[in-house]
Amino acid sequence: MASEFSPDDSDAILIGLGANLPSRYGDPVATLKVALGLVQGAGVTVVGRSRVYESAPVPAAAQPWFVNGVARLESSLTAGDLLHLLHRVEARLGRVRAATNAPRCVDLDLLSYRGRVNKLWPILPHPRLAERAFVLLPLSDVAPGWRHPETGRTPAEMLNSVDPAQITRLLEPAKPDPDARQS
Repeated sequence: MASEFSPDDSDAILIGLGANLPSRYGDPVATLKVALGLVQGAGVTVVGRSRVYESAPVPAAAQPWFVNGVARLESSLTAGDLLHLLHRVEARLGRVRAATNAPRCVDLDLLSYRGRVNKLWPILPHPRLAERAFVLLPLSDVAPGWRHPETGRTPAEMLNSVDPAQITRLLEPAKPDPDARQS
């Protein structure tokens, strides 16, 4: 999906979407759609969505592949309040935080909040964003001009430095979302 946003997307609010287990709402793709709907229903506006990708677990593990995407939001919530909302949506969809990197029915990460850098909670930008092809590919869809606020690198530039052993491939192209506001 080509971005219709400004060449400098650094002021964007961006969240990562992931899942590798079904939920009561269906397969991971269906669950992520429900998750995005719940986020939007809580006073947040979804202004862009990436295509859907699938990726091998990082770090490598014997578990199902993940479905991933990135959404661009508009919101008057603070970064902390938005992260709390994402965690509430995860819990509502059945996520249980049992172990780090465990399989999960939904994972919602605050990737970037208006270009802010926070070393304390909520840590911004997401601390492992630059190392993950499954984040950088969909990030390129919705904010190709976004620059990491500490390194100044774009998603495409960071992708060139990612471990080539990470396997990420396009699962389905983005479809027009009648509920997303178009800018």
